[in-house]
Amino acid sequence: MIRVLAPVLLTLAACGQPATSAPTVAAAPGYDFPALTGRVVDRADILPTADEARIVAKSDALARTTGHQFVVVTVPTLGGHAIEEYSRALGNNWRVGRKGANDGVLLVVAPTERKVRIEIGNGLETTLTNAEAKRIIDTDILPAFRSGDFVRGIDNGVDGVIHDIGPTGGGV
Repeated sequence: MIRVLAPVLLTLAACGQPATSAPTVAAAPGYDFPALTGRVVDRADILPTADEARIVAKSDALARTTGHQFVVVTVPTLGGHAIEEYSRALGNNWRVGRKGANDGVLLVVAPTERKVRIEIGNGLETTLTNAEAKRIIDTDILPAFRSGDFVRGIDNGVDGVIHDIGPTGGGV
């Protein structure tokens, strides 16, 4: 269900700003992907600046302590694609995670289609299993989304993922 992210050729800058020396990867045919500009890519424009900064800080702290790259992305539309296909293709296009470790994670939110997904690199599949990702979505994210609170849902999802793959969750 939740699958592979390609090894990283792209390094996220520690401050949440885009890396400037990363190679450019062309989008997969038929997909309209946003540019990877940092640890949060809010193309659906649902995160206020302060909330986005807080999530960036959490993701940055995770990367500093574990090396795992975690990116939150919101998109205005999936462009007719299933979220499973879109998030897998996006992860492969962005190449989130360390080369050789394949330890990147994406939290993808498409509010127009009312879809959310946690995409996990192979290197973290034993730490953050498909069942655990589903639990995070079902118990941490969706209740907030159903009440119209996307910020709280995303924040809860970020906390759930970090808990599982961070130093306290055994994901070092």
